[in-house]
Amino acid sequence: MELSNILPKSLYPLLPENFEDGLEEIRIRVGQEAELLYGDMTAMNIKQISEDELTEMLNYLSDYSPYALEEELRQGFFTIKGGHRVGVAGRTNRKREGGEETVRRIVDIGALNIRVAHEVKGCAAQVYPYIRDATIKNVFILAEPGMGKTTLLRDLVRLLSSGDDLHTGVKVAVVDERSEIAACYCGVPQNDLGPRVDVLDNCPKIKGMQMLLRTMSPQVIAVDELGRKEEFEAVQEILYSGCHLLATVHAGNVDELYEKPFMAELMETGQIERLVKIERNETGQRSYRVFDKKLHALC
Repeated sequence: MELSNILPKSLYPLLPENFEDGLEEIRIRVGQEAELLYGDMTAMNIKQISEDELTEMLNYLSDYSPYALEEELRQGFFTIKGGHRVGVAGRTNRKREGGEETVRRIVDIGALNIRVAHEVKGCAAQVYPYIRDATIKNVFILAEPGMGKTTLLRDLVRLLSSGDDLHTGVKVAVVDERSEIAACYCGVPQNDLGPRVDVLDNCPKIKGMQMLLRTMSPQVIAVDELGRKEEFEAVQEILYSGCHLLATVHAGNVDELYEKPFMAELMETGQIERLVKIERNETGQRSYRVFDKKLHALC
C-alpha cells in the first residue's frame, strides 16, 4: 500500500516530493499537527489534524470497513498491506472475563501511529556469517523499540531460506503474529523471505510456535518480539526438539536480558548461541554488534 493513499487528501499539497524516503513513523493526533519521523532523527510537522481527517484515514486504512478490524483493535494495533503497523489510542470499552478486566474494543480513536515497514534486502549480510557457519546458531536480536529488529530478522530469514555458495537453504517457519515480517496478503507473503519459508500469519506466538514445530518440520523457527514468560517456555520446546531459533527481544542492552529470571535461566543454559545488538548513532545510522553465548564480542 502506498503511504500517500492512506493520508487525508488535505495533506497532499503540503507533502514534499519523495516524502517517503527514510520515513519511519507517521504520527496523527486529533487537534495536533501531523508529524513525519525519519531515520536520521529529523521530524516534519505538517498541519493540524481534525477529527474528520482522522476518520478519513481510518476509512482508507480499513478499506471502509472499520468494524472488520474490531478484533485487531482490541490489541491496540492492526497491520495493513505492505506490513505497515498502525497503532491506535483513544477511549476503550472494557469488560470483565473470568474475574479479569479486559479491553473489549477501542470506541473513540484519537491518535494513530503508523510504523513504516522497510524491506531492506542485504541489511543482514554483515551478521549472517556469525549466524551460520558449520551449523546454524540460535539467535536473539536485541534492541529498543523502533530500532529495526523486525527488518533485520526478515533479512536473516531470507538469507537462511535462500542459502549461499557454501550452504544450501533451509526450511524456515515464521510465526508472524502482527503480520509485519512477511506482510501476508490472503496468506501469501508480500515480502521476499526466500523460497523455503512457511508463514503462520496473525497467530499468537505460543500457539504458532507449537503448531509449526509439529506440522511443518522446520529447521529454523523465526518469531518477533518475545517477552512473556510463557513464550520463553515455548522456546524451550523448540530448542529441545533440535530445531533452531531466530527471535527478537525488547532489550536496550545485554544486561536487561538477565533482569527477568525466566530469561536469565534460558541464557545461562548456553542454548542461545548468538546475541545481535542493534545500535544507532546520532545521525540515525544503525550498526550491529554480535556476541557469542559467553558474551564475547565477535564484531
